[in-house]
Amino acid sequence: MPREVRDVVFVDGVRTPFGKAGGMYAHTRADDLVIRCIRELLRRNPQLPPDRVEEVAIAATTQIGDQGLTIGRTAALLAGLPKTVPGFSIDRMCAGAMTAVTTVASGIAMGAYDVAIAGGVEHMGRHPMGEGVDPNPRIVAEKLVDPSALVMGSTAENLHDRVPHITKQRTDAFALASQQKTAKAYANGKLQGDLVSVAIRDPETGWGLAGVDEAPRDTSLEKLATLKTPFRPHGKVTAGNAAGLNDGATASLLADEATARELGLPVAMRLVSYGYVGVEPEVMGVGPIPSTEKALRIAGLSIDDIGLFELNEAFAVQVLAFLDHFGIADDDPRVNPWGGAIAIGHPLASSGVRLMTQLARQFAEHPEVRYGLTAMCIGIGMGGTVIWENPHWTASAQEGGDK
Repeated sequence: MPREVRDVVFVDGVRTPFGKAGGMYAHTRADDLVIRCIRELLRRNPQLPPDRVEEVAIAATTQIGDQGLTIGRTAALLAGLPKTVPGFSIDRMCAGAMTAVTTVASGIAMGAYDVAIAGGVEHMGRHPMGEGVDPNPRIVAEKLVDPSALVMGSTAENLHDRVPHITKQRTDAFALASQQKTAKAYANGKLQGDLVSVAIRDPETGWGLAGVDEAPRDTSLEKLATLKTPFRPHGKVTAGNAAGLNDGATASLLADEATARELGLPVAMRLVSYGYVGVEPEVMGVGPIPSTEKALRIAGLSIDDIGLFELNEAFAVQVLAFLDHFGIADDDPRVNPWGGAIAIGHPLASSGVRLMTQLARQFAEHPEVRYGLTAMCIGIGMGGTVIWENPHWTASAQEGGDK
């Protein structure tokens, strides 16, 4: 019997403040970070009966220790959801949370369930990227990939080789702008609504409360120019124009639109389309270009229809390559208006939902914008893009502003 595809909506999203790897969360468990996010979603949406949640998908890139044991299920139990609520873990490296969202969204669209939670966590201080993995030696020996494909910073240097017109000076300028936009967003109270505070413990100083991101810093073009290039002598990628190593978690609430209306849940965004693609692992940073082209094609849209972009800043060169491909200026106000991962941080599998949560808040402020997208490059040569529609959009508002 044919099924009708249902509209899927993003109801709400939250995240912990992002910490530096081994920083303020050095003595906090990874699963406790995501548990805190799930509990906050339930607290903020009391009209949602907990037993109406029918799935919990939590991503982690390094699924061992306190990020293992099918964390979607264990986090659901520890967060206080009924034991009848199932859960699972998922891994698509940096796009883990993004994939968790699109996976449960697909289930909602076809009627497998009405309400689900999706998010991600990464404690890079406890579990550095690559910990415990054992890559099949044939992947390099048989020249399926270059050894540099397994080092994300090296892939960014490889991308610089492909796009020599993107200079180090230009990436540093983009990085500085990210820091400045994030500082301004904090000053204007834009980011605080996404954050859930976390109790933290230090053996020497005792208990404290994490309330803001740990990574943002005051810098300048002069300071950025002096940083070392650890992935290649005389290279272009530095700690200043790339996202750092971070700890943090995110969680989001998704639902069938009719169910959201029935329960009185807010509709922050409506899912339009999504696309994942594979690219050469050695230059994984180009991934968001073809994934965006795919998502646009599925949606029947063009890049000119997109009024807001949340692009993960794994490396500045990767974002700039995307912008150049689509003819978008480095300082286009539609792009990462509140800064990005270079300033805020990038706890790998959790970042996709950060992008979505920020886009949802920007939609609420911009009824003249109908469509926005979230996109990111993915390790081992992939890209992911999700296109969203603004439920606040009105034709009259669009006439007075941009798309």
